[in-house]
Amino acid sequence: MYNEKAMFKKILSIVTLLLVGVVVYGARNEIVSAFQCIFGGQCMDGSHFSINFWIVLLLIPEQLFMYYSAGKIFFSYMAGKAKSQKNITKISAGKSIKSEKAKSEKTDTDANADVKAFEKLTTWQLARISFELNFVNHAIPSGGVSGLGYITWRLKKFGATAGQVSFMYLLRYVITILANQTQTILAIIFLLVTNSVPNTALWMVGAVAAMSVGVILGIVLMIVIVSNRKLIDFAAKKLAALINGTVRIFTFGKKKQIIETKKVQKYFLDLHEDFLTAKRDKKILVGPVLWGFLYNFLEIATYEIVAIAIGHPEIFPQIMVAEALGSVVGAVLPTPGGVGGYEGSMVAVMTVLGSDLAVASTTVLVTRMIVLLNTIVSGYGFYQNAISKIGKEEKQKIFEGESAE
Repeated sequence: MYNEKAMFKKILSIVTLLLVGVVVYGARNEIVSAFQCIFGGQCMDGSHFSINFWIVLLLIPEQLFMYYSAGKIFFSYMAGKAKSQKNITKISAGKSIKSEKAKSEKTDTDANADVKAFEKLTTWQLARISFELNFVNHAIPSGGVSGLGYITWRLKKFGATAGQVSFMYLLRYVITILANQTQTILAIIFLLVTNSVPNTALWMVGAVAAMSVGVILGIVLMIVIVSNRKLIDFAAKKLAALINGTVRIFTFGKKKQIIETKKVQKYFLDLHEDFLTAKRDKKILVGPVLWGFLYNFLEIATYEIVAIAIGHPEIFPQIMVAEALGSVVGAVLPTPGGVGGYEGSMVAVMTVLGSDLAVASTTVLVTRMIVLLNTIVSGYGFYQNAISKIGKEEKQKIFEGESAE
């Protein structure tokens, strides 16, 4: 058993290292170009910029704080939820009859344990987990899904189930999308009022708006499902049937089932319970919302820092609109960190909206390459240390997001 466990850790470490190598190798031309731009002054498309190296260095602490903010979205919610459940348990215990007291006291003990677990979590531990999660999302080619499985495993000790972590992921995306759309709308209004959008680019503004509406409708659909118990049962059966049916087709009937309806129902029920908790005590959402808006602002600010460094701070509105599209592409593209599609979509939008191609390319590529390298340096060591503690039963839970119960 020990040898099997050790072998799994070695294989996982090697695979991760290879994936990091693939990411860096795939972006080698952009990395070289970015360094030539920063240290040599010769930027994309042969253009020459007087880039301020010291301003570019501000990206490092700014990004680390951005990763920390992303982690705070999760942990501020979980801490708030644990305290809320503790208060609810106390009220219920006061009204319950004697035969229910034992059960209530047990639940109260669990709630107290969860609260204490979060109180013991230091700022450094939270930052470390945030760096790990950010690294996984960028290094593993699964469009962000890998991060869901990893954070589920990492938060197991704090009593979080797969469904609860999924709710936090959904909450994070809802918050960041709302923040993104707010900033994007403000940027579009500014561009339109100042006549900064060429007539030929109005279609791009409409396309970004349509994309935003589609994403929001998808979130609304998910919220509708998790808020209704009957819809949960219906969706669970249909989803399980769809997944198993697809597997049967691709395995030519050899594999008839890989997921049980009950597990899917449990997954959605966890989402349902967290939704009801948030709906009942809206105060627990204040922290995540504030951290989410801060995270989204810092994400956009990374590009503006480089824009300022090359002397073009005026492209900030174009960055805000382009980042909205780039975020969606990066989230769904099955490449590590959305590499390729993220940069291409941002440069395309910024150029269509009137930014100079060389300025847009330099801003986006220099930013993305520094972000990539900073992600690897800040997260790989912590990630490697974490997976060295993997047990046999946890193997499948890390990247598949299974319930850790």
